[in-house]
Amino acid sequence: VKMAGNNSYTIVEYFGGDDGYRCGYCKNDKGNFSHAGMWSHSMTVQDYQDLIDRGWRRSGKYVYKPIMKKTCCPQYTIRCHALNFQPSKSHKKILKKMNKYISKGDLPAAQEDGEPMDSVCEDAGPREPTKVCQSDLKVVASADIKDEIPNRSAAEEVQKNSKGEQMPKLLTQPAFCNESTILNYQSESVKLKVTHCTGLGADPSRPPSRKAKDLRKERRLQKDQKRQHGAGVLPPKPAHTNQPKTLEEFINESLEDSSSDRLEVRLVRSNPPSPQFKASFDASYQVYKLYQMAIHKDPPDKPSESQFRRFLCDSPLEAEHSPDGPEMGYGSFHQQYWLDGRIVAVGVIDILPTCVSSVYLYYHPDFTSLSLGSYSALREIAFTRKLQKQSTKLCYYYLGFYVHSCPKMRYKGQYRPADLLCPESYTWVSVEQCIPLLNNSRYARLNQDPDAGDSQAVKDVGRALVLHKRTVMPYIVYSCKFKGRSDKAEVQEYASLVGQDCAERILLYRS
Repeated sequence: VKMAGNNSYTIVEYFGGDDGYRCGYCKNDKGNFSHAGMWSHSMTVQDYQDLIDRGWRRSGKYVYKPIMKKTCCPQYTIRCHALNFQPSKSHKKILKKMNKYISKGDLPAAQEDGEPMDSVCEDAGPREPTKVCQSDLKVVASADIKDEIPNRSAAEEVQKNSKGEQMPKLLTQPAFCNESTILNYQSESVKLKVTHCTGLGADPSRPPSRKAKDLRKERRLQKDQKRQHGAGVLPPKPAHTNQPKTLEEFINESLEDSSSDRLEVRLVRSNPPSPQFKASFDASYQVYKLYQMAIHKDPPDKPSESQFRRFLCDSPLEAEHSPDGPEMGYGSFHQQYWLDGRIVAVGVIDILPTCVSSVYLYYHPDFTSLSLGSYSALREIAFTRKLQKQSTKLCYYYLGFYVHSCPKMRYKGQYRPADLLCPESYTWVSVEQCIPLLNNSRYARLNQDPDAGDSQAVKDVGRALVLHKRTVMPYIVYSCKFKGRSDKAEVQEYASLVGQDCAERILLYRS
């Protein structure tokens, strides 16, 4: 058996058990169940891609999978088709709100934000893992095992609508009236007196009214023409199109303003930590600490530096580079949002062979009203689209778990087109088809085709690879060498959860 990936294996310890723990969604003290979890000493990006496509998710180096039929709030893996994404009206409002703040410094009034709750397993980690080293691993293979392991290359937040009172709508002007017509409109908070109208329509001597955004575009075009004319360049004629604005155009609207340099988004590798990550570590941690205390009501001693490292900085993912992959490579990163020279938000992401996976988002509480959770998700979708130009397979944006039984988490379904992962067939089904099923039942088999099965169902547990005393061997060899051990049921359960291919690549630690 040869080494996989960048001369490294995925090495995990599997922990069985069905103990319930407190649910971060409905707050049930014993209602949240995982099939158990795995402590990952190291992991290739392809193995993690395959695991999240079977409903797994990581919190630091701990990887877990909910028991969908048993847990109080079933958690369905959700992905957005980034290339076909079009921002909704609410998304456009969020982008415009940020652009307005960047260009004019107008911070909206504070609003109540929902909690980012994809971190529910943060404190549900396993017992202290065994020390395992990649170096000096011996490999034992049986004759019926193939000779090669293939190289298989937030805190999200929910932005609630403001509950401020809606201003009453003005009565529309009658079609015909004379100068003596008086319109009186009175509400609890507004009194209007309108004396108006000759019924002759718009004043023909005046130019027709135009939208403010069209006037702004015209002024920008005139400035460009003056600059180009001064340089002796004839300005191109503007192209008129009925195509809707792209996500990138909405994001970049503020970049035409001279104050756009106020906001900078920096991508820094967190594992192994880059020099830029190390230099900004303390500033990033201080934002996390403030966030946890303000949003999650943590006591000051809980969001410690070691907890921050374990939860959001440590990652099992190996840094990998591929000729047809993105320029920065694959692995774990922090996407830092710098405003006026200081960090105001950090998106923790994994860049994998076919997706950008959102891990968590934290931000400075002073900027709660900017809806930074939703804003960062839109930026990460745009980032996924940018990476797809470098790596054609990388075209999805994973938003973690969709929890239909928790209304605050349904917002993830609005980043469309989107799919949910069927917990039985492990196939993708469009959100539109899933919602009626989830309205009827918290748990549902999303793929309604009874013949659709799990293509990675375990056929031969004996082919699963295990690691024992730094020696790699198929489980069938291990079980023959140690006949007195009764761990077949546990290995069978592990293999069924990770799937046949992963079981034949990942090393399952055996003490």
